[in-house]
Amino acid sequence: MGALPRGEIPLDPDAGPLFEFAAGLRKLREQAGRPTYRDLARKTHYGIATLSSAAAGRQLPSLAVTLAYVRACGGDEREWKLIWQRTADACTGADTSTGTGPENRRTSGATPPYVGLATFREADAAFFFGRERLTGALVEHLMEKRLLVLFGASGSGKSSVLRAGVLPAFPDVPSLVFTPGPNPLEECAARLAARAGIAPGPVHAELTAEPRTFHRTVRQILAMQQEEGPSVDELLVVVDQFEEVFTLCRDARERERFVTALVHAAQAPDSRTRVAIAVRSDFYTHCTRLAALVDVLPHAHHPVGPMTAEELRAAIVQPAARSRLTVESALLTTLIADAYGRPGALPLLSHALLETWKRRRGNALTLAGYRAAGGIEGALGQTAEEFHTALNDSRQQAARRLFLRLVALGEGTEDTKRRVPRQELDSTPDTEFVLEQATRARLLTADADHVEITHEALIRCWPRLGTWLDQDRSQERLHRALTEATTLWESLNHDPDTLYRGVRLAAAKDLPREALTARERAFLDASEAAARQAHERDRRRLRRLRRLSGALAALLVCAVATAAFAVRAQNTLTRQRNEAVALRAADEAVRLSQHKPSLAVQIALAAYRQTRHERTRDALLNTLSVTSIGPATAGPERSGRAPLQHTPAGHTPAVPADGRVLAMADGSKIVLWDMKNPRQPRRLGTTDGAGLGPIQFTRDGNTLLGVDSQGTLRLWDVTDPRRPRALSKRPTDHSGYVYSVAVRPDGRVAATGSYDDTIRLWDISDPARPRMLDQLTGHDGDVKPVVFSPDGKTLASGSNDHDVRIWDVSDPRHASLVARLTGHEHFVDALAYSPNGRTLLSGSDDHTARLWDISALPGHSGLGRLARHTDIVTSVAFASHGRTAVTVGIDGVVKAWDMTDRTRPVPLANLTNPRGTVKEVRYLKADGTFLTVTAHHGVQIWYTDVDRALADACDRVHGTITRIQWSRYFPRLAYAPPCPHRL
Repeated sequence: MGALPRGEIPLDPDAGPLFEFAAGLRKLREQAGRPTYRDLARKTHYGIATLSSAAAGRQLPSLAVTLAYVRACGGDEREWKLIWQRTADACTGADTSTGTGPENRRTSGATPPYVGLATFREADAAFFFGRERLTGALVEHLMEKRLLVLFGASGSGKSSVLRAGVLPAFPDVPSLVFTPGPNPLEECAARLAARAGIAPGPVHAELTAEPRTFHRTVRQILAMQQEEGPSVDELLVVVDQFEEVFTLCRDARERERFVTALVHAAQAPDSRTRVAIAVRSDFYTHCTRLAALVDVLPHAHHPVGPMTAEELRAAIVQPAARSRLTVESALLTTLIADAYGRPGALPLLSHALLETWKRRRGNALTLAGYRAAGGIEGALGQTAEEFHTALNDSRQQAARRLFLRLVALGEGTEDTKRRVPRQELDSTPDTEFVLEQATRARLLTADADHVEITHEALIRCWPRLGTWLDQDRSQERLHRALTEATTLWESLNHDPDTLYRGVRLAAAKDLPREALTARERAFLDASEAAARQAHERDRRRLRRLRRLSGALAALLVCAVATAAFAVRAQNTLTRQRNEAVALRAADEAVRLSQHKPSLAVQIALAAYRQTRHERTRDALLNTLSVTSIGPATAGPERSGRAPLQHTPAGHTPAVPADGRVLAMADGSKIVLWDMKNPRQPRRLGTTDGAGLGPIQFTRDGNTLLGVDSQGTLRLWDVTDPRRPRALSKRPTDHSGYVYSVAVRPDGRVAATGSYDDTIRLWDISDPARPRMLDQLTGHDGDVKPVVFSPDGKTLASGSNDHDVRIWDVSDPRHASLVARLTGHEHFVDALAYSPNGRTLLSGSDDHTARLWDISALPGHSGLGRLARHTDIVTSVAFASHGRTAVTVGIDGVVKAWDMTDRTRPVPLANLTNPRGTVKEVRYLKADGTFLTVTAHHGVQIWYTDVDRALADACDRVHGTITRIQWSRYFPRLAYAPPCPHRL
């Protein structure tokens, strides 16, 4: 029997315009024969809850949901678009006594005028302010060129401007809005089929066979709609979170077909499709690898920059005014100062405003409420922590498992959110409770079919989640692979050929059973059963071989003549086998280093002793370099490490010339650390930070400089690092974000590089009264790194114009350009002088680091290219002796180079940061110790001296490797623990 139509809650006649709207939808459903909401969900591709709430009369559904409901019931979409618009206008202008408003926003102020972490939707257009200029530019672009690729940092508002800005500008054009997910072509086919009212299977098959049929399918849909009702000329396709085609889609061919379909539909001579794509800016390089997109990208891309102060003012004040609220002037000033020039600040600002609204005083949003919420930096983390603290122990563990599953780990990029099907989650009471509470807190978004993190800002701003990711990154990669393998196994009807075997099975067995779902445990159990059966078959085969061995004894005499050759061959095979085992063990050691560091060190040490190879050397250095993890949360780490609150963390490091002190700025303060023993850092003093960006010590280490988010130059006396003392602060007067600060070796002159394309020189000989000396112009793009030469006579600067410029600053009041170094194909992000000043090292978005001979300025020449990174080179550094250098990048790789021969640098070590993207590198001491800072603000200490590594390795071991563990990682090798008798 078919499912009975579900009963609906009676409508509230006092709900004003919403009563009439919901009653009309219910009448339309009655006329269609009262289909069940399950049937409507299958037709519309929306969840049951979404469709039923559309006709509940409590809030106005989005226009897209309304039209899908109408289309499934056979109604007139054009008529209902007008009805929806009239209802939205009526709700917006409703009297406060009615308590109505679009999308659950009443003008009475009883519901918030801010969306928090959620994206603005088309129905929120009346509350979307501050992006009018950008919206106009995007609409004009789409009208002229039909294809728009919108690039912007995470949290820059790409999704909101497309949904609440661009879509309402095309009121008579139907739209398809979707995210690609793991199967973008299938998702696209499902949306097209729902629009046409046909089964998605044939559409998907056609798009797979020939992606250009997308264009024809759109024309057919529009032609059908013209026959059924008023003329519809075009379709607007919005693909949000396009980066999912790289982070979630594993099929390169499907990715290419999907992009080909979109580009052809927009570029065809008789095109009836306009396509808008929103993609994170750190995936620009990935986009250039798509053949269908690379040719059109120069004419189709449009950047989303940070909002101006006036735009921020409108985004803060206008929604409040719509809801008859006021914003305290002190709060407005603070909000603009905190958000201005900060990449990715918009969701944090919106969430802070939402939390401030919850703490409002009458109809006023106040500075006191904002501070109580935690401010723009802490509001989101505070909300997440309050949610987490309210859970009991078992539910906290369930929350950890759930949030880790909802993050797509970056491969050369920062981590992103992951949309997870409900069937991937276990429906345990703890999981369901956590999901409900996190959804109420607006940390997660859930519908009938999927769950996802509301905004990626949560990944950056919740320290606890960042720590979970740092601690479990290697395990999470294994777990994610296991999830995909389980899905494949189920989709192929439990095909035994898809089960895990060998090393993959052994690695997966190390995953905690409690972290696995029932589906994943069933897959592992089936894999272990198949492995046992295979082992039993091998044993039977071995017994048969042994019985045959007696017969072979007769051939022994014949074999004597070839014995010597056999022995040599056997020795060769044994050596090759042992080498292969050692290399595989080295790889396993790197994987284990995060959650089993003691075992990892022993495996790496044994592998290196077995086979002296680059991979075993790098594995040993990797396992010994994992020391510090941030950001801080309460409680001790696993594996006996120090509590996290005693570990350096932040996003910007500074180290004086002697390397004995480390300063870390994390946006709210600067913490100073004693680094005399880098493996046991000791916290010293703390300064105020006010959203600090770049910081730098003077050479003697007695003064610390920094530039905060408001563009103010600050100086502190850190002669006693336990008691830092503020000396002065003054505006830099840069009109853009200040990216970098540098100090001349004599400590008397500083430089600041800014996104206003200029460099400013400062006299800091009197730290209490810094004065501007000169402004350097000439770069045609954002100025990023600035660095003084060791003798202080020149200054090097890098820019988004792809150039490195060298300036004569011997007289800082009249600085002049000396040389312009060209050759990088993209932005220049990092610079470092060699200690003798004869060589310059630069790092770029083109994935390379370059060496320049500048010993005879203005003459200069390129020495070589260090082109072994697979993504942006974010930071470079020379050791104080000049014989080595380090380059790091978004690909998570830390590369050390032997610079003895400047013309032919030799790789010294190729290390892998298990926590992904590396943002900064700084040398600490002359012995080669250096630190790196990850995208999650974690600090890691490294050294590349193999002799020292061999001497120190066993000091890091707790407990000797067992025989069982040895046989797993070194099969068929005699048990020889490298650190015996370790307790």
